[in-house]
Amino acid sequence: MGLPADFLVQAPPLQGAAIFEHDWRDLAFLHWRMPPEVVAPLLPRGTRPDTFDGDTFVALVPFELRSANFFGSPSVPYVGDFLETNVRLYSVDDQGRHGVVFASLETSRLAIALVARTVVGLPYTWSRQTASVSGSKRSWATKRRWPDRGLRSEVSIEVGTAIDEPDDLAVFLTSRWGLHTERFGRTVWMPNFHESWELHRAKVTVVRDQLVRAAGLPVTGLPDVPTMFSAGVHTSFGEPVPI
Repeated sequence: MGLPADFLVQAPPLQGAAIFEHDWRDLAFLHWRMPPEVVAPLLPRGTRPDTFDGDTFVALVPFELRSANFFGSPSVPYVGDFLETNVRLYSVDDQGRHGVVFASLETSRLAIALVARTVVGLPYTWSRQTASVSGSKRSWATKRRWPDRGLRSEVSIEVGTAIDEPDDLAVFLTSRWGLHTERFGRTVWMPNFHESWELHRAKVTVVRDQLVRAAGLPVTGLPDVPTMFSAGVHTSFGEPVPI
């Protein structure tokens, strides 16, 4: 079946000013297939699981966020640079906007977790996180501090060759130009602009994760979709729009 007919491979320009910008660096994309009926209860009202050949997906994405700024202000040292690990789902709304829904977002900055939960409506959590690089090896480790203290995740990959022409599934999983979330009791769409990812093949060497199952997704074993890595992109988010 391939990509949906209304799927946008490249990001449309933001309408209006960006409310915040930052860099996403050194990202791993680990995916498991999920039946849509398992994911549907976890999505905001007005959205449904986005599917590819009948399956939807859950992703575990560890990375580093750098140089965050708000409304064009200078980036703030320490607050604007931190590690994240996201558990994300794939959503689509009745307007045909293909996005993501975050089941959880680990951050090593307590202030970011508190502000994002109360103002933006994103389920950030406060965690202790580390990352390391050794040649082609990338590793991330997370231990949650609040809430649900003690949940852990460990991921290591070996970065391989560049993917010159991503297949339809890789495009479906990475060409996501916004997110759906609930904010003050309403589902909103927050548009996101960045250039297309430069992707690499990656081999998972370690995955010991409690975050995905804690989010209500019953995964087992290694990812059943080819893992990918990217050195990153610069990204901008626009104003939330009620759906």
